[in-house]
Amino acid sequence: MTATTDAPGVTDTKSLTLVLTEATMLCGGVRSLRLESADGSTLPSFTPGSHLVLDCGTTPQGMPRRNSYSMTGPELEPDHYCVSVQLDRGGRGGSRWIHDLEIGTSIRTSRPRSVFAPVLTARHHLLIAGGIGVTPILSHARAAAQWGRSFTVLYVWRGTDAAHLAELRELCGSRLHVFSSRQELWAHLGPALLKQPLGTHLYTCGPSAMIDAVEGAAKAAGWPSARIHYERFGGVGLDPGQPFTVALRGSGQEFDVPSGTSVLETLEQHGITIPNLCRQGVCGECRIPVADGSVAHRDLYLTDEEKSRGTSMMACVSRAEGSRLELNL
Repeated sequence: MTATTDAPGVTDTKSLTLVLTEATMLCGGVRSLRLESADGSTLPSFTPGSHLVLDCGTTPQGMPRRNSYSMTGPELEPDHYCVSVQLDRGGRGGSRWIHDLEIGTSIRTSRPRSVFAPVLTARHHLLIAGGIGVTPILSHARAAAQWGRSFTVLYVWRGTDAAHLAELRELCGSRLHVFSSRQELWAHLGPALLKQPLGTHLYTCGPSAMIDAVEGAAKAAGWPSARIHYERFGGVGLDPGQPFTVALRGSGQEFDVPSGTSVLETLEQHGITIPNLCRQGVCGECRIPVADGSVAHRDLYLTDEEKSRGTSMMACVSRAEGSRLELNL
């Protein structure tokens, strides 16, 4: 990610204020947004596979709601950013807010953040997408095509429509393989994993069950973990949970964490900054130490052993099992 301090639309060193200039319904409840600076000037470049954290209105308690979305547009000195958002009717409301946005609306976002970047020394890039998980894979494919790197895309989806399929076909040509069911993907993937050039890196994004299966198949085929990369859509469809109190041992402060609001969001609302990237319980950046209380772990980062110890938690998704948590902050 390239973060420049003189980019138009910057409100502080960590955020941008962008304008929605175009919105397109792609398929199956997926809305693509084109975001530009107010004066149309160049925005900060970013690494393929990066995402933006968007301020998506407020919670019922009046607290800011923030969701992260993968970037799908060109990454080098772009005049716009693009994200594609699938409507989640059972979610916390962020996707509904985005689907209701009108052209000309100003949106506060983070600068581009990267937790799923390509390995530039890879001899070949095997990109595997499931459903809306195609968004970061599209970014990878676009960059690989632009840079002249060797790559293949495997794309599986349910139903009759697939987001960004036409764009991928134009970018990839014969390097794109599409599947209408996971059974078709598995039939192709097994032999493909054994035929990749030495030094190939695998990247996959989609539902957790698909990622687990892809990772398991790759390891069974002898792939080392260092050459398997994935991005999960964690945090989607989580139960809002019960309200509880969080206490900070260092300062003595106590805050109420409402149902549907994370510890991370609560601390941010009170001016306390916690490092974070994905805000979905995947990257591990917002790990915080727990001094007392039982944690309901809902992340995809901590190991089972770490969760059983109960000495840390992911502030973006995990909650208290009871009515109170004390943190070493």
